Amino acid sequence: MTPELMFALIGVFAAVAIGVTAAGTFWLQQTAPEQRRIRALTQPTGSGLVLDAPSLTETPDPFLARLSKLAPKSPKEMGRLQKRMTRGGYPELRYAVYFSVAEVAIPLVLFTAAILAFGPSNGWLPGLFGALLGYFLPGLWLSRKTTLRQKHVRNGLPDALDLLTVCVEAGSGLDQAIAKAADELQLAHPDLAAELRTIIVEVRAGKPRMEAFTNFASRTGVDDVRTLVSMLTQTDRFGTSIADALRVQADTSRTKRRQNAEERAGKIGVKLVFPLVFFLFPALYIVILGPAVIKFFEVFRQ
Repeated sequence: MTPELMFALIGVFAAVAIGVTAAGTFWLQQTAPEQRRIRALTQPTGSGLVLDAPSLTETPDPFLARLSKLAPKSPKEMGRLQKRMTRGGYPELRYAVYFSVAEVAIPLVLFTAAILAFGPSNGWLPGLFGALLGYFLPGLWLSRKTTLRQKHVRNGLPDALDLLTVCVEAGSGLDQAIAKAADELQLAHPDLAAELRTIIVEVRAGKPRMEAFTNFASRTGVDDVRTLVSMLTQTDRFGTSIADALRVQADTSRTKRRQNAEERAGKIGVKLVFPLVFFLFPALYIVILGPAVIKFFEVFRQ
């Protein structure tokens, strides 16, 4: 290896390392809890430190009205799509319309790109494959977002139950405890805090509390939330202690969270097999057997 090539490789490695380090540092600084707290404090909200509650209505948008022509016409299908979008963290109607537009626009874009890249005669098969892939991409993205959001809600539920237990035992009502828990969990578990704020908004709008909790379970689709809603329903019906029930549910949720973490830790060994086989072992074989193979070629060439 010539010195020029060695210096070039070292320079490329140093540039990539510096770029990755700078990008990682910037991302960590932007997503740090203290930075999010500072942004929340500096934003002009109408309630000081308490973040604004979600709105129950939306302002009509003329552009959105034109795009809604591509949305499902059946109210049943539209309701099913909105339910999926709500579980992914996008409850507004415009996101359902954007999703419907994406299911039509992405296949057309990929099909046209394949035709332009490979020509009209050779681009039909890649175009059809790209259109099929583009049709399923929004659904895969939404499924991924839904899974991550359900995971965040499930992981934050024990902390929320602890806060609810402390607030109820301190003498606060259940609605006040939920509002306080939503404010305290905004930084650590924003998805769960948004759901708790939605419960408060529905209760203040006149909806029964148990119906608001049922909607909470339907929006998230998490089994632990369904169990919590069933427990609260039974507690409200029979008049038992809410604090004791919340404490038992918090212990159960915390045990499940620990068991899930142990299960994921146990699967790490199996998941590491594929990166080792496809990335580490080939490089190791090249380093170990490469000089010997080169030597064999030189000997047989002579």
